[in-house]
Formats: sequence, structure tokens, C-alpha cells
Amino acid sequence: MEKPTNSTTLARTKSDQLVETLAAAFKSPTQSDQAPGTSDSGGTLSRKSSRRLMTAASPGRSSGGSKNIHIRKSRSAQMKLDLEELSSGAALSRASSASLGLSFSFTGFTVPPDEIADSKPFSDDDIPEDIEAGTHKPKFQTEPTLPIYLKFTDVTYKVIIKGMTTSEERDILNGISGAVYPGEVLALMGPSGSGKTTLLNLLGGRLNQSSVGGSITYNDQPYSKFLKSRIGFVTQDDVLFPHLTVKETLTYAARLRLPKTLTTQQKEKRAIDVIYELGLERCQDTMIGGSFVRGVSGGERKRVCIGNEIIINPSLLFLDEPTSGLDSTTALRTVQTLQDIAEAGKTVITTIHQPSSRLFHKFDKLILLGKGSLLYFGKASEAIIYFSSIGCSPLIAMNPAEFLLDLANGNINDISVPSELEDKVQMENSEAETRNGKPPPAVVHEYLVEAYESRVAENEKKRLMTPLPLDEELKLKVSSSKRQWGASWWQQYCILFCRGIKERRHDYFSWLRITQVLSTAIILGLLWWQSDSKSPKGRQDQAGLLFFIAVFWGFFPVFTAIFTFPQERAMLSKERAADMYRLSAYFFARTTSDLPLDLILPVLFLLVVYFMAGLRLSASPFFLSMLTVFLCIVAAQGLGLAIGATLMDLKRATTLASVTVMTFMLAGGYFVKKVPVFISWIRHISFNYHTYKLLLKVQYQGIVPPVNGIKPDSGLKEVGALVAMIFGYRLLAYLSLRRMQLHCGT
Repeated sequence: MEKPTNSTTLARTKSDQLVETLAAAFKSPTQSDQAPGTSDSGGTLSRKSSRRLMTAASPGRSSGGSKNIHIRKSRSAQMKLDLEELSSGAALSRASSASLGLSFSFTGFTVPPDEIADSKPFSDDDIPEDIEAGTHKPKFQTEPTLPIYLKFTDVTYKVIIKGMTTSEERDILNGISGAVYPGEVLALMGPSGSGKTTLLNLLGGRLNQSSVGGSITYNDQPYSKFLKSRIGFVTQDDVLFPHLTVKETLTYAARLRLPKTLTTQQKEKRAIDVIYELGLERCQDTMIGGSFVRGVSGGERKRVCIGNEIIINPSLLFLDEPTSGLDSTTALRTVQTLQDIAEAGKTVITTIHQPSSRLFHKFDKLILLGKGSLLYFGKASEAIIYFSSIGCSPLIAMNPAEFLLDLANGNINDISVPSELEDKVQMENSEAETRNGKPPPAVVHEYLVEAYESRVAENEKKRLMTPLPLDEELKLKVSSSKRQWGASWWQQYCILFCRGIKERRHDYFSWLRITQVLSTAIILGLLWWQSDSKSPKGRQDQAGLLFFIAVFWGFFPVFTAIFTFPQERAMLSKERAADMYRLSAYFFARTTSDLPLDLILPVLFLLVVYFMAGLRLSASPFFLSMLTVFLCIVAAQGLGLAIGATLMDLKRATTLASVTVMTFMLAGGYFVKKVPVFISWIRHISFNYHTYKLLLKVQYQGIVPPVNGIKPDSGLKEVGALVAMIFGYRLLAYLSLRRMQLHCGT
């Protein structure tokens, strides 16, 4: 019996010393009988302060071993208080740790001092790191950022749905009010179709402000173009280039978006810092991947999207359902990341779809929407209390988020029915009642909207109308209409040019494309094997080969370029909305980065066909033929870009391109020699026609009689026509993109 006594005495001696240290660490005069983090009038730590304390103490969130001592002190001190309540030191009946949120029941067990010292608390932050996360670093962009206080009052939004004969105006949002300040996370909740994403896009400046009713202010100022460089917006769909690695994606974003005052090395270092902050170091050299390309996991892809936005140290961060498609652990870590970002002084607004109970309790504020109407705005922790005050309480234990979503859907199964609602249904002669005596969803929705407007809405609006005590300097910064570019036009062009080549080299040099071109070249070489160019009949056969070359290298680039802008439309809209680059820089980089890749395969093609078919064996005709094919490719590519940018729909663009290319081919001068005057103008806009004439002139310069009636001149007229097409089609494509951007409000 002596050994347990000594162990208990040792535990008490250690605990006596540690209690004093613990009390000094907390620095709270009212904490002798109250656990830290509880909400009480005595002035104890708030929820966020308690979370910071736990974060600082958690070994999984700190690299230093000294902070673990505070955890051991806290555990030991609490054990001491419980041990002193017992009459015997040998039997420990109950050990409670309110600050750690756990209860343990023991019977006939003495706690060894080593276990007391080595004990660790449990909290949501102590979830084991998943394999994909790597080493977690919690510090997020702690350098100062411009604080932005976001307020919105009576926000409405309507869309016009056009039918076959009539148009219908539909309300998407009806009088939504709320506010969120630096250091807070605001969650937008509601069932599908309730208007969450629309409200998020409105607050983030992603929708046309002219069709918005109500007031949205940033530091009491309206939206301005300056805010584009201070807002991070993570869309619901992960819009990323699949063939770039994680490191390349974030590095290009840093070089384009970070201020000009930073050097390239500093920007690249910021990208590396974000990689480590988000736990992406293990996959930094892995391609993002997509539908047909293996890459990073869903959780890693979502963190890359978040990293793309936080890399600029934004004042406002918007996220559209960042946890959709993630498992519960990865979703919790993602929300914890948002919480860390907010605690660094940022304002975070996110939509969330059916979060777990642990996720729900991590939000500071909550907006609950139902059918576009506001059902609740306030502290997330007080949402259940509010609905209980209007008679809607859960009858069984359930996730708070499920309870709120059931109410927003009008589903009150397992939820108490307010007496006012029951009386209302009975007064309407029970026509609206369901079989189980519950009111229908429409009646429940109407009751919830009326309850909020009568009890809370007016007070909240008065509070929102009160001007913020902000410096004029902060207001003037937000109201500036001057855009802030992270790089000059030439730097944007160079960065986008390099990114374009890295992204598309995998497509251009795929074995499928190389096989397609080389197999066609070999077949042509075999069919025209060492053809005779001395006889008129042999030259006529070679003319057929030259016409096929003109058609093939006119057809191939058109249907490759058609996909360029429609496929990148989502990426272009996302990056332009963030003012990453000028549209002109993107357009020139996108069109010129294709040229080196587009011109490699034609060289291989001509090397095979030219010598197998026995065309004119001389350096000048060979290189002039190659130059002619190059002009044809660039002109055809311009036509494809113009069609794709004008229609922005792959089905319609492919149909139009098929008809156009077929028309150009028929008018190319091989099938029909004499074209009626009223339709002969088509020849002059056909790159097949001008390419075919140039190839004939190069091969049969000075030969009499001329092949197919082509006059053996210098060919400057055809070259000028192809050059005019190159620039004309591209100008049309650029103007179409500019029109699309103006229509989207960017």
C-alpha cells in the first residue's frame, strides 16, 4: 500500500507546482473554478481566444517542444483538482477536464505521474494528418493587409427567363442583409437553389452590379475595380490547368498577381511558402491532372485553388462550397485552414452545403437562406437558440446544420411545431395540412421569414446603417478606380507564353497526333512515289498532291484552334475577373505560343512527303514550299480562333467550321476551274486557293505550259492575301473575346 501512496503524493507535489504556472499562463483572475473558453459574464476567454490558446498548445500545430509543457501543466493541474476532491488517494473515481472537452471515468486506478506528464488534450485540431496533407504549417500570410469591412443591406437580384413567346422575371434574392468583418468566417447555408452562390458572386463583384438592388459596401464604399486585387475568389469547380504541376501553377499565379515591387525571386519564394502553409510540399512536383490525366487528389486540388487566391494576401476571401466532394477529415482541415486565414486579419465568406457538426461550430457568423429569403443572420453559435425562441426546436439529438437545412426546406419532421403555426393551419381549415398533421413547406417557409423580419431584421438593419469608425485613408483606398496590375504588359506576355507552351506541349506531342501526321505522310509518299514532274501528265498528278497538302494543312489547324477559347473560357473568366493580366497580353501569348508547336509537325510531314514523292529537288523550292505551308497553317489557325471566339460553343463552332472549310476546299481551284462570277469572290477569301497557287508556282516556276492555268509569277499577291487573313482573322477573334468580356462585366 505504500507504493500507491508515494505515487499519489508525487502527483500532488508536481501538480502544486504546475497549477501556479498554469494560472500565470492564462492570466485570468476569474478562472479558479471555470474552464477556459466558456462564455460567461465574468470575462473569460471567448471561443476564438480559446481556440488560439489550444492552437498554440497543440503539438500538431507547432514545431517547438516547449509548448507541450503547457498542455501537460493544464492536464496535471486539472488532475490535481479532481484528486483533492477524493477522500482516498488510491481510488480515482472521476477525472474531468472542462477546458479539454473530455470526461474519463476510472474506478480503482491510480494515475502514474509519468502518464500525467505525458498526457495530451484532444480537440478538433488534433486530427492526425492525412497522407496527402504533408507537414501542416498554420501561419497564414501574417504580414499586414488592408482590412475590409463588408456590409450588405436589402440585397435583391432578379433574372429574366426568356421563353419561346414570353419572358418571365424571377426573384433569386429577396432583401438579404448582413455583415462580416476582418477576423471572421461567415458561412452561407441553405438548400440547393436557395441563392447561396448568387449572393456570394454578388458580394465578390462577379455579377453585373447594375442589376443588383440594395446596398453592398466595402469599408462603407461601393465596389470599385481596385478591389479586384484585394479579393480572392475560389470557385466551386476546380478550374486549373491539368498538365501543370502544383508548384508551376502557384508560381505562375504569384508572378502574375503579386505587386510589381517584388522581384521574381520574392514572388517565387511566396509560392513556395504557400505550398508549405497548405501542406502541399509532398505533391508540389505532381501534375494537377484532370478527367483523362492522373494527378493530385481532390483535397490537394482544392488546397491548390485556395493557394491560388491566398498567395496575394487578400483582404477578402470568397469560397463557393470548398468542402464539396471531400471526406470529413479533409473537409475539416480545409475549414480549419479558412479559420487560420481569418485569424490573420482577413475577411472570409464561404458557402457550405450540409457541414458536419464540427465544421458548423467553426464558423463565426451564419446566414441561412431559403428560396432566396433570409431566415437567419447572426452568430452561428446562437442559431439554435434563435429558432428555439420562435418555437422550432429539435425533438431528437441532431447535427445543427441538418436541423437548419430541414427548416430551410420546410421539413419539420423531428422538429417541434410552433403554436402560432399550428393555429394558423387550423384557421385555414386544415386544407394545407399533410397527412401527419404537419404544415406544408410553403407555410413553414412563410412563417420563418415573417418571424425573422418581425423579431430581428429591423434591429440588424439599424446596426448595419451605422457608419463604421474607419479612417478616411482606408475608405479612399477602397474607392480607388485604378487597377493594380502585378506585371507589365511585356512580363504578362512572357509569363503567359511560357505557361501556354508548358501546358499544351503534352497535347501537341502526343503519340496519337504524331502517328496521325506521319502515317498520312507515308501513305501520300507511297501513292505518289517518285512521281514524274517532266511530263504534263506527271505534273497533273503532282498537282493533286499539292492540293491535298494545301487542304490537309488548312483543315487540321482549323479544327485544332476551334477548341482554344471555348475550352479555356472558364479559366479566362476566372483569371480576368481577378485582374491577373490584360486581355491583349493573354490573346497574343495564347496565339503565338501555339506557333512553335504547330510548325514542328509540318516540318516532319514535308520531310517525308517531299522526297518520297520526288518533288523538285532543290533547296529553294523545298524551303519555299515549307514557308507556304506555314502561312497556310497560321491563316487557318486564325480562322479557327475567330470561329471559336465568336460562338464559344463547340457544337456550333464545329458545324460552322465544317461548312466553311468544305466551301474553301471546293473553291480552291482544283475541282472547279471556271467559277461563276457571282460566287467567285469565295476564292479570294479561301486560304486553300492561295496556298495551292503558291505551291504550283514554287514547283513549276518557268515550266511551259503552266499547270492548271496558273501563271508563273512571283506569287506576292497570294502571300499578301494569306498575311491579310492571318491578321484579319485574329483581329476578329480578339474583338469577339473583348465583346464577351464586356458582356460578362470584366
